[in-house]
Amino acid sequence: MVNNAAMQFADRAYLAHDSMEALEAVLPAGMLMWIFAGFFQSVVGYSNVFVGQYHGAGDVHGCRESYRAATVIAVCSGLLSLPLLPLGEWLLELSTLSETVLSLEKRYYSVVMLGAFFVYGQTAAASYFTGRGRTRIVFWVNLLGNALNVAVDPVLIFGFDVSLFGSRLSLEPLGIAGAAYATVLSMALQWAVLTYAVRRESAAAGAEPWWPAVRRLPRILRFGVPSGLYSVLNILSFTIFVFVTGGVGEMELAVSNACFTVNYLLFAPMEGFAIGASTLVAQAIGRGDPDGAARDARRTILLGVGFVAVLSALALVFARPLLSLFESDALAADAGRMAEFHSLGFTLMVLMAAWQVFDAADVILSGALKGAGDTKFVMVWMLITSFALWLPMVFAVRSLHNTMPALWSTMVVYVVVICAGSFVRWHFGRWRRIRVVG
Repeated sequence: MVNNAAMQFADRAYLAHDSMEALEAVLPAGMLMWIFAGFFQSVVGYSNVFVGQYHGAGDVHGCRESYRAATVIAVCSGLLSLPLLPLGEWLLELSTLSETVLSLEKRYYSVVMLGAFFVYGQTAAASYFTGRGRTRIVFWVNLLGNALNVAVDPVLIFGFDVSLFGSRLSLEPLGIAGAAYATVLSMALQWAVLTYAVRRESAAAGAEPWWPAVRRLPRILRFGVPSGLYSVLNILSFTIFVFVTGGVGEMELAVSNACFTVNYLLFAPMEGFAIGASTLVAQAIGRGDPDGAARDARRTILLGVGFVAVLSALALVFARPLLSLFESDALAADAGRMAEFHSLGFTLMVLMAAWQVFDAADVILSGALKGAGDTKFVMVWMLITSFALWLPMVFAVRSLHNTMPALWSTMVVYVVVICAGSFVRWHFGRWRRIRVVG
């Protein structure tokens, strides 16, 4: 998960040196893509829980069938993503005032949305390994893919023109589209390598037909769709927040986008801890040990919260060097604006540190609840807190005191509330009575 965040961090750091408009465009366009792709990815990724529970029960055949069912869902998801291209472009037109930024948003969105299948396929293959606790292979393949992204990014974004053995090789700068192509290439490589690893392992066990995996689809969809909607609601509410903050000012939006990029770099490990909690809980339930599931979840929360607290403190100490990575050439030429950029950035990073601990605890708790099959609760609770509490608060603050620090402060309140609700749900143990696998 840190690798994924590093890939996005590299994209945005490079784009900041391409233009301020590119940095403004990449976050809204990327978030819109994940509103759609995040749903399908979460549904496919819920096969991790099925693999985990079957693995805990010692059912190797059930693990393999869960992977094949997830692959079927991934292929269907790739096809269903295609009609979302014009819908996404229309939504960007509604929400973006600048024609320059809109053009850049459309370029980025269209490329990453067309390549979304590789995200789904990679998720299906990765879930087969993570569900059984084999996370190292996923890490190394992910590292390989993201190394490709970081290497290709500057070539595609800025282009090149070199002489080699008497021949001239050149590539026109692709700008923000180049960052999108690099991301898709990274995900395609990860999908290809992980799928090869799964098939090589399965071949050792002998050929098995695909059609029996269809019987797993209804149960994966039954629990996976609420998990997917949880992801959609989470990303959608955040995207609305990003669009609302876009009205504060051009420089303020660039600072906010830069800080959110740093935030994701720090917070991405928590998504990994959430997958770990989901896997450990699923495996414990699969072997009939709900008390072990509770113990594993508690340990994961303590480890994750401690980890993010240290990272947040380091981010504050090194706030200026981190923010300097997002300085455009135009900004660097204006000392007054650059000072304002860093001052606002530090304030936002203080607020970011304030919510990180609670956000980490909530995400890991939600992962544990998903591992136990309590996906309807996490979906409904996300809907209530995001759309009945946080966003009304955001719009009220925009009307009364439309500044970036005030808007960011609403997120602190939101995260504390959602964390408290998830803790209460886990504590009372309704999850112990849910049966995921039949």
